[in-house]
Amino acid sequence: MGIGPGGLEHLTPKAKGIIDEAQVIIGYKTYLDLIEPLLMGKEVISSGMRQERDRCARAIGLAASGKIVALISGGDPGIYGMAGLVFELASSTPPDRLPLFEVIPGIAALNACASRLGAPLMHDFASISLSDLLTPREVIEKRLEAASAADFVIVLYNPKSKARTEQIVKARDIVLKYRHGNTPVGIVRHATRADETITITMLSKMLDNHIDMQSTVIIGNSQTFVWQGLLVTPRGYTTQVDRL
Repeated sequence: MGIGPGGLEHLTPKAKGIIDEAQVIIGYKTYLDLIEPLLMGKEVISSGMRQERDRCARAIGLAASGKIVALISGGDPGIYGMAGLVFELASSTPPDRLPLFEVIPGIAALNACASRLGAPLMHDFASISLSDLLTPREVIEKRLEAASAADFVIVLYNPKSKARTEQIVKARDIVLKYRHGNTPVGIVRHATRADETITITMLSKMLDNHIDMQSTVIIGNSQTFVWQGLLVTPRGYTTQVDRL
């Protein structure tokens, strides 16, 4: 299930109800810390980064044994979350050992960040993760080229880490091949949390700002503009009226 980027504040009633019902809660420690008040009296299994496969396999095993298990994802479990991996592992599990599954949606980072920036995703957009742990760098760059050439608004997940600093520079350079340097860019870190930061900048100066793994970067398309400190991407309604 997804708990949204802000934890308890953005937990849906459905997700809270499932957590209340669950006997076992499994998740990445950082996400579990966001819902700590709801974990009282539960069996809690937490682990660190890069242990996603083990978490999902354990959740499937415990659920198959008859326990009610909640596997926690940040944001939405179907957007760079745990839902896909659960189903991948389940597809190789004997049918007679499969538990029942339910995907509980949450607020994805791109939703939360867009709401803090104004209305940058009002038209077609592409979401691209810059992490090359699971996706080859050349594939990521190919997707950046295609999205930039097609004038999509681009949402960048996992833009930069301590060990991975080159990809964000390459991403900026690729987009600059197709867009003006003054294209609006929004950077949101820790969206909707107490230590949230929001930055409005432009493509040519994007890298002058603090960007890390807790940040989501939204790069506007050729029509995106800044109004009163907000990013706005027109859908075309006013143009439609003019045509009429």
